[in-house]
Amino acid sequence: MAKAKKITVFYCKECGNESSKWMGQCPMCGAWNSFTEEVVNTATQKTEKEIRNVETHTLSEIISVHEKRVGTSMEEFDRVLGGGIVQGSLILVGGDPGIGKSTLLLQTSRELGNSGHKVLYISGEESLQQIKLRADRMGEFKDEVAFLCETNLNVIDGVIRRVKPEIVIIDSIQTMYNEAVNSAPGSVGQVRESTGVLMQLAKGLNITIFVVGHVTKEGVVAGPRVLEHMVDTVLYFEGDRHASYRILRSVKNRFGSTDEIGVFEMVSSGLREVKNPSEFMLEGRADDGNGSVVACQMEGTRPILMEVQALVSRSNFGMPRRTSTGLDYNRVNLLMAVLEKRLGFRMGDFDAYVNIAGGIRVTEPAVDLAVCIAIISSYKDLNISKETVAFGEVGLGGEVRAVSMADQRIREAKKLGFTTIILPESNLKGMKQEEGVNLVGVKNVKDVFSKL
Repeated sequence: MAKAKKITVFYCKECGNESSKWMGQCPMCGAWNSFTEEVVNTATQKTEKEIRNVETHTLSEIISVHEKRVGTSMEEFDRVLGGGIVQGSLILVGGDPGIGKSTLLLQTSRELGNSGHKVLYISGEESLQQIKLRADRMGEFKDEVAFLCETNLNVIDGVIRRVKPEIVIIDSIQTMYNEAVNSAPGSVGQVRESTGVLMQLAKGLNITIFVVGHVTKEGVVAGPRVLEHMVDTVLYFEGDRHASYRILRSVKNRFGSTDEIGVFEMVSSGLREVKNPSEFMLEGRADDGNGSVVACQMEGTRPILMEVQALVSRSNFGMPRRTSTGLDYNRVNLLMAVLEKRLGFRMGDFDAYVNIAGGIRVTEPAVDLAVCIAIISSYKDLNISKETVAFGEVGLGGEVRAVSMADQRIREAKKLGFTTIILPESNLKGMKQEEGVNLVGVKNVKDVFSKL
């Protein structure tokens, strides 16, 4: 075996690109002044005999093994993971400071420990006394959950191999350091090498490791982008720090869908699951339906109803103001241009403010129709019934296009007591009329305006 030696390399802080010399601009991501100098140990090389003994395999020779999943007793968490925790997986959890990442994983540790699973919670940011203060608010923890305050990855490696837990939680990866890397904790090299060690532990010992990752001001996980490529699952914990609800979203999952979300509410005892997000989002609606209508968005297989609000008022200046909260700003401008062109509205003389109540972020085009109805309602002072739901995509020609999973959206609206559903006419073909619900099909925005 060849001996390892120390060399100096330069890493890009933005993308993790490696170079033997410093450069002003990264050739991979184009970032300026992003290279940092670090000293690393070169990997030992295999001998010629070891290389000759490496064999390849065909698919017919590989035995299929169904992955084993462990339930966390938290349905919302299991839904996002794809049905539970897969043994031997490496899961990255990111989110803004103070959003509740540590609370979520500490509560998960409690639920797993109560189910008889052996859990090791490793914190590099809090002392054991601080962890106990938070844990006491959640309830009783069984002895299956063990705690450790340590940042040295070599020590952590030894403890994991000795204790042999089923689930390990690392809070956070930016505080860990590997003695083989001569750089500060949180640097590009440390994060990459530390994640590599944890990945080998997870795969080699067949244990599940959760890793908490800090996020930058741009909202992405801090450190090299290669960090997200190395792990099996990437979860983002989102929400307004000043609101009580939190959303757990998957952006990468090798063992499940990335379309599902989990909704939680932050309470004094920790996080409470929100089994019916639609009802939670619609609380506190005003009796006056002017400029307000309920839309339906699909998050994976789950329909979620939310209130779309619009306020259109005459502008006192030559330049009208446009503001959108929870929606893409350019999408709102596009829909207002469609209404101006196809319906003859003089939107250039009016300020427009569009908001998704509750602070949720909407990206699905199926909300287009509800946005148009809310804008029309405010512009023309039309009252929309509180029992009305609308969904459909609006094109540049003013046409209302069909959306997927219309049946699930209708059933969700009916379950919450809505009686009128405005939807694309093309979605009505072959659809049975639901009892107690009036389905109104529309072809274009002119049809929408006439039926309002």
